[in-house]
Amino acid sequence: MSSNVRTKAFHIRFGLRAKLLLLSSFLFVIPWFGYQYVWEMEKYLRFGQEQTLVGTARALATALHERKNLFNNQASFLPNVEQGKDLYGYQLTEAIQLDGLHQDWPNFSQRAHFYDRHQQLFSDKVPSLNFKASVGKYDKYLYLFFQVVDNKLVFRGKNSRSITQNDHLALSFTDQNNQLNRFIISNKQSGWISAFTVIDSTETMPIPAPHIQGHWRVTPQGYNIELRVPLEALGEKIAFAFYDVDVSGDNPNSAIGSADPSQQESLGTIVVPSPEIERIVNGMRYTNSSIWVVDQHHRVLASAGSLKQAGGVWQSKNELKSSNASNNLWYQFKQQVLLPLYYQVLTKPPTDFIDKIYDARHLNGAHIVSALSGNAKSQWRLTTDKQALVLSAAYPIYIDNNVQGAVIVEETTNGIRTLRNRALEKLFSVILAIMILGAFTFIIFATRISARIRDLSNQAEHAIDKQGRIIGKMVASTSNDEIGDLSRSFTTAVNRLSEYNHYLENMSSRLSHELRTPIAVVKTSLENLALLEKQRITSNKDCQESPYIERAQTGINTLNLILTNMSEATRLEQMLASTEKIEFDLKTVVSGCIAGYQQVFSEMTFILKTELNALPFYGSPEHIVQLLDKVINNAVEFSQDKIITLALNQHNQEVELLVSNNGRLLPEQLNESLFDSMVSLRAPQASLNKQQTQPHLGLGLYIARLICHFHHGTISATNHYSPDGVTLRIGLPTKV
Repeated sequence: MSSNVRTKAFHIRFGLRAKLLLLSSFLFVIPWFGYQYVWEMEKYLRFGQEQTLVGTARALATALHERKNLFNNQASFLPNVEQGKDLYGYQLTEAIQLDGLHQDWPNFSQRAHFYDRHQQLFSDKVPSLNFKASVGKYDKYLYLFFQVVDNKLVFRGKNSRSITQNDHLALSFTDQNNQLNRFIISNKQSGWISAFTVIDSTETMPIPAPHIQGHWRVTPQGYNIELRVPLEALGEKIAFAFYDVDVSGDNPNSAIGSADPSQQESLGTIVVPSPEIERIVNGMRYTNSSIWVVDQHHRVLASAGSLKQAGGVWQSKNELKSSNASNNLWYQFKQQVLLPLYYQVLTKPPTDFIDKIYDARHLNGAHIVSALSGNAKSQWRLTTDKQALVLSAAYPIYIDNNVQGAVIVEETTNGIRTLRNRALEKLFSVILAIMILGAFTFIIFATRISARIRDLSNQAEHAIDKQGRIIGKMVASTSNDEIGDLSRSFTTAVNRLSEYNHYLENMSSRLSHELRTPIAVVKTSLENLALLEKQRITSNKDCQESPYIERAQTGINTLNLILTNMSEATRLEQMLASTEKIEFDLKTVVSGCIAGYQQVFSEMTFILKTELNALPFYGSPEHIVQLLDKVINNAVEFSQDKIITLALNQHNQEVELLVSNNGRLLPEQLNESLFDSMVSLRAPQASLNKQQTQPHLGLGLYIARLICHFHHGTISATNHYSPDGVTLRIGLPTKV
């Protein structure tokens, strides 16, 4: 392969290492299969989580089956529930400070019910009163908070014995024996409330009720009342109403409330989280789930656990300790480098999601409706902010073969997603290590193979020159693989080519040696024949000389000259092998040759361009002269304007000699083979010198190249234009 072809192929070369790296890239299929496998495992884990969650709901519902006493006190058997009348006491997480402020009531605005003229009990005019009420339960008390808007607040007079001829709150509830207890909160001023028990309408002296405690606070819009009632005094029905008085001493002109406090049959129900059910539910909190128990009206009777903590997977303390082991380099490298890379593909389960799909007192959902209809059901849903996936399971609670409630158990998939991420992290880390090790091994293996192949290629290129001559030897590999076999095959082929090339190179000298004897015999015979022909003509003047003898002699002379030229290259190579180099002035030699050429070729003009005064050179001056003879002779024959230009320059440690003639251009396909043996551009009678009758074998430039190579130089030919012609460049190092 020529250097020109190799240069063009270099830009699109796809080496062995690149191919092996491409093949190694298919290792990325392994993590993809692993990734798909983990995803399939996650599906099975979700299915298992769903079955476990349904089992948890079934177990808790089984513990509540046929326990009617847990539901009797919760007003769970009403056919329907009326908002604002049937009340629900939220479970409070901490005790309420009785100060008349709602700041310590969680989500007061969302949990409070609004009462206005639609809930009025009576009115002599358009009522100017409305209020918000919220109910909560903490420990052994039921807390109530009222935020009243009243355009005119009228307190009880300081000396007044009446507790109803002023703005006041009427509160009624049944006790554990279902007896009605009526109370009135009537204050003389802002501060601690004054609660009184109402026995009957004929009672003149109000009886204080010290077990009802609270605070009355005046506000710019009206007033707030915050109070608490012991749960032990509270039954399952309750009602409250605010009575509005605009003039002190007058009877109330309007009343707005949840129900009529004076009539037991009109009272609404009160539902608070059941302590008994909560004790049972709290026993299930170790399942790491969020649990709810609702009655048939979807009201929450008990709850335990937090959805944010209900990841669905139990994590031991040892796992927590191991996950926090941040004192080693591998952990730091994993956290700072690997995990950010992995989580370009993976997603971390959210730890701070928002879920407001359930009211704390009232749960809704298709699965709950199904469970309250007697059919257990589970469903998947997203949280309100769509950050977490939640699994919910609902199971019915039976009392007397009727569904009286349902157990709802919820968990997020954060635990499974965390396990999936851990599995994928380990999978990616192992596969990454395997791929890096494999790629590194592939690179070493490919580098080794490439080096051996490159060495084989270099040996082959150095053994054969551009002209196809065998100039070196190859060393056979001792390896027992395919590359070793290829190396040994190349070595055998090169050795055989070397022998054949040596045979061809010596063929001209052998032919010359073998043909000279018969040519000498023919030449002698022709000379004798010519002599006899002359004697015959002399004796007989009428005879003419035959032209055939002269032609035969010309042919023999030409054939003899051809043999001489054929053996000249061989003799020159033999002479160069034993020639010693000396130091001489190259400029002097070139100048002397040009002077001689000017005399020999008197019709030509020779121009030497150089700025050198002297040019020391190490080589053979005789062969340099022979080199110039061949090059100048070639230039003279193809020159059209009879001008030969020579330029002698020195660049660093190299001498450059340019020989230019204007005339015929070189064909592009002969640029490389012009200096080969037996290559000539001369067509029959195509030379400009019409007197030239000597044969041309294309050995002149071949001999010039031999001399250049002997001096470790180069010779090349290029076309030049305007005017057209050819320039031969000879580059010779000054010292070798």
